Amino acid sequence: MIRSFDGYEPEIHRDAYVDPAAVIIGDVTIEADASVWPNATIRGDHGSIRLAEGANVQDNAVLHEGVEIGPYATVGHSAIVHTSTVHARALVGMSSTVLDRSVVGERAMVGANSLVTEDTQIEPETLYAGVPAEFIKNVESSPWTEAGDRYVELSRKHAETSERLD
Repeated sequence: MIRSFDGYEPEIHRDAYVDPAAVIIGDVTIEADASVWPNATIRGDHGSIRLAEGANVQDNAVLHEGVEIGPYATVGHSAIVHTSTVHARALVGMSSTVLDRSVVGERAMVGANSLVTEDTQIEPETLYAGVPAEFIKNVESSPWTEAGDRYVELSRKHAETSERLD
């Protein structure tokens, strides 16, 4: 479902993929090659939300209030990002929560099921994990930071081959 709110209408690039089961509301911008997967909710009713080129928001994830997801960044299944920034090629792992005013640096990773508490600054190319999330190690390269590229290709395949069967 895609709908306006309080005079704001989502702006979705024609080359972005938004699954029909996703919910996009209000002040939301989705750039080219970005993807939003089934049951994800992106609610721009109290601050703008922007998905940069190639960013992906996976199944059941929630973005609310002022959120910026950088180029080719990944928000994993069932993750929550609230009033925060996730920089280019960063990964927010499955079922993780990133709380208000936090920043996930470029190519950084938040481990699955982690809690990034308010005002946390995660340095670029690091792994943070746990509850609350803490520094685990530096990460010079990881296949997970390339997930954005894989999701661009997967979203194109979905757009080209999917059809409703009901």
